[in-house]
Amino acid sequence: MRRTGRAGRSVATAGMAGRLGATRVTGALRGAVASPGRRAEIRAETERHAAEQVAASLGNMKGALMKLGQIASFLDDGLPEPYRVALAQLQADAPPMDPELAEAVVAGELGAPPAALFREWDPVPLAAASIGQVHRAVDGDGRAVAVKVQYPGVADAIAADLANTELLARMLPMLFPSLDAKVLATELRDRLSEELDYVHEAANQRRFAEVYRGHPFIHIPAVVDELSTRRVLTTELATGARFSEVERWSPEERDLAGETLFRFVFRGINRMGMFNGDPHPGNYLFRPGGEVTFLDFGLVKEFVPSEIAVFHEMIRTLVLNGDAEGYRRTLEEVGLLRSDPTLGTDEVVGYFGHFYDLVRERGPRTVEHEYASETVRRVFSSKSPVAKAVDLPAMFVIVQRINLGLYALLARLGATADWRGIAEELWPMVDGPPSTPLGRAEAEWLATRPGGGA
Repeated sequence: MRRTGRAGRSVATAGMAGRLGATRVTGALRGAVASPGRRAEIRAETERHAAEQVAASLGNMKGALMKLGQIASFLDDGLPEPYRVALAQLQADAPPMDPELAEAVVAGELGAPPAALFREWDPVPLAAASIGQVHRAVDGDGRAVAVKVQYPGVADAIAADLANTELLARMLPMLFPSLDAKVLATELRDRLSEELDYVHEAANQRRFAEVYRGHPFIHIPAVVDELSTRRVLTTELATGARFSEVERWSPEERDLAGETLFRFVFRGINRMGMFNGDPHPGNYLFRPGGEVTFLDFGLVKEFVPSEIAVFHEMIRTLVLNGDAEGYRRTLEEVGLLRSDPTLGTDEVVGYFGHFYDLVRERGPRTVEHEYASETVRRVFSSKSPVAKAVDLPAMFVIVQRINLGLYALLARLGATADWRGIAEELWPMVDGPPSTPLGRAEAEWLATRPGGGA
């Protein structure tokens, strides 16, 4: 039974907490009478069982709480390993809704059941996530399509989660023991409100698909407009390897995959003024040679030119010119850093400079777990004197998804590249020459686009 009301969600969460407590009490009793060697095994077994309970409960609840589990599974290196392993199943294989429910949503949105709309309809979903699930189908023109169907009641469930401060206070520390619960709650609220409207998502996806039309290694599935509504989104069916499979590919292929992810994110911001703000393992399909299909455009942030100018000024002062004082002035002028004469400029650059480490020097560099983990800690740190003087303006909130998501994915790939060289291709104030084979392929594509492309 899926609970969507605030009271029901609280009951479900309390029940999960109670089951976790019982599991740990039982484990403690078993450990008390066991030998020292067996005691460690019992502790590990208990934590593994508890983690599986969390994953199962969140998967069945859907909504904001399940999204927490998805983020937790790949984001926070401070999360105990049994929880990371158990929650990983939520990235692309969450428990689906009954076939009859999915068909009812399609009928309600499109005016007829799937059997009448599609030549073929697979009732078993390709993937099930926090807000909807995706079914393979064949439309009337014989095209293979992916049909994303929103869970009934998920909007109410999310609203209940985000309004229920008691529930969030219970869940956030459980999943993110080292991070700031208030900041995470705000991020979730922004993230999920955008994702609920598939009309909004379809418009985002069409825009990205047009910009990247004919690209040699970045692919965006086309939207099938006549089969899309606010709660049903139909696109061309894409195929490829999932992120977990790519992690087992050769280092060379992982490097290419990581480079494509990096190029997509930073070309979007620097050249399009847009950021697809959900770098999540379930949102990509991969092919050898660096080819990536990008899925899920529910959260796209469009920046105005003055905001992009701020990003570029920060890069110019710190990375290109090494002007520490100029960089600090920029931070203060945009409201990211409060003016505090007790803080030395070296302290400020030492804190913020970490976020630019990959692009501050030329040459190959591997994105390591330590770097991604430290990046997360700095985003949510409340201990550093500099962090205490930081305010996060609205324009920077969604960009933190790069720090929280993209670098974690690159670290999982162990991706190695000359990130500075690639970045200089994408920074308009540098407009550097191609620095890699993928860069050369992209430059050739850009030469064929009106006005030089994105």
